[in-house]
Amino acid sequence: MKRNRKSILVLVAGGILPLAFAPYHIYIIAIISPIFLFAICRNALVKQTLWYGWLFGLGYFGVGVSWIYIAIHDFGHTSVVLALSITGLFIAFLSLFPALLAGLITFLFPNENKTKYLLVWPTLWVIIEWIRGWIFTGFPWLSLGYSQFESPLSNLAPILGVYGVSLAVVLSASLIILACYWGNSTRFIAIGGLGSLWIFSFFLSFIPWTTPIGNQIQVTLIQGNTPQDIKWEPNQVRLALEKYHDLTEKHWDSDLIIWPEGALPVLYHQIAQGYLSDLEDEAKTHHTDLLIGLPFYNQEGGKYYNGLLNLGAKRSFYYKYHLVPFGEYIPLSSYLQGVIDFFNLPISSFSHGEKQQPLLQVAGYLVAASICYEDAFGEEITKKLPEAKFLVNVTNNAWYGDSLAPHQHLQIAQMRSLEVGRDLARATTNGISAIINAKGRLIATTDQFITTTLTGIIQPREGKTPYVFWGNSFIIGLCFVSFIFSVIKNRQPIN
Repeated sequence: MKRNRKSILVLVAGGILPLAFAPYHIYIIAIISPIFLFAICRNALVKQTLWYGWLFGLGYFGVGVSWIYIAIHDFGHTSVVLALSITGLFIAFLSLFPALLAGLITFLFPNENKTKYLLVWPTLWVIIEWIRGWIFTGFPWLSLGYSQFESPLSNLAPILGVYGVSLAVVLSASLIILACYWGNSTRFIAIGGLGSLWIFSFFLSFIPWTTPIGNQIQVTLIQGNTPQDIKWEPNQVRLALEKYHDLTEKHWDSDLIIWPEGALPVLYHQIAQGYLSDLEDEAKTHHTDLLIGLPFYNQEGGKYYNGLLNLGAKRSFYYKYHLVPFGEYIPLSSYLQGVIDFFNLPISSFSHGEKQQPLLQVAGYLVAASICYEDAFGEEITKKLPEAKFLVNVTNNAWYGDSLAPHQHLQIAQMRSLEVGRDLARATTNGISAIINAKGRLIATTDQFITTTLTGIIQPREGKTPYVFWGNSFIIGLCFVSFIFSVIKNRQPIN
């Protein structure tokens, strides 16, 4: 019975963890929730901690990424049983990561000691998050660091990135564990360390990591709000073309106008002449750059791309590089295509754009453009810095309806701005479109599920944050070194 109570408690602890993220922003839960996992795994066997870690992950991801079901069922039009099965398998797979975390720590550190909490839990947590962020092309969603925008710990992001903020969150939880379970001397040191970490992080907010350059840019974001489940119907093509044209017509006074990912349900070559040429002429007349998200088809190579078109002084293109597996392409397609066809799953067949593409130049500045899911990979954004003077992200969040996903995704975009010290303009199909400053703060946003526009100011900036200089290499390297040192130290015999 006691084990059953622990199982329920750790499942609940994981289940409340998404409350630390958007749209709830109860950031303290990101510290409280791991404390329960650490405490329940104390003095437990390896197989027990594997189970507790998996249950923690089941609650964490079962609540946090439950929106996968909406994309598969509501808009992918698969059956309830199949959608639940796929979502459940995905959540069960993600839960293996905290299971590995808890089980490996118990295996390597079966005895309770201070090093286990001061170094091992925090560093291995970050290593596991990082592995989840790249294995099988990566799913870095809900890394703990994203939850801290309302706390001082977020100020570590320009130095250490989101994984550095995660490290500070887990270290905070570990210091509280030390204060609770060890004697007075350790308790005072742990409390002092916790206070020092948070005070130091607070004062980092006063450092101007980057500096303004040139004139401010007036930008307008177009949110067309075409429902995902009907946007590809033939009669919707004309309506979409007219809607985006009419919304744009009112904002030619802006320096930059941005349409979201897949704004037009038509291939580029089908409207390259006529519709796009007319828009291009208007853009040149008004000295405005226009960024348009739409699919491209390479007639020579027979490949499709999810892309971004720049109309203005010079027509240029960006093709999405980091595609969503099973959403935009099929990994191991030669083996899995038959399964996909058998279940009639809706999978796009996009190809990867080149890894190194020239930066788009809009409104007189080079810009780091990303399409939807790409902004979840901070190190890929840093490769476009410091040349890029601001960031642009175009997204189609219509796949996820009225769920947690659009709010979580916006929080990810905020982290990218904070990490690199650049303003960001984010245009989405049905919200939440936003203008974000170089501190990751929301300057202006749109409501969801409405047709609207958002006009605001972007400040181009120059300079490099420490995170731009070393990406994730420094924090991940530090965590590996600390973890290996702890393992070696723990295995040395006591004389």
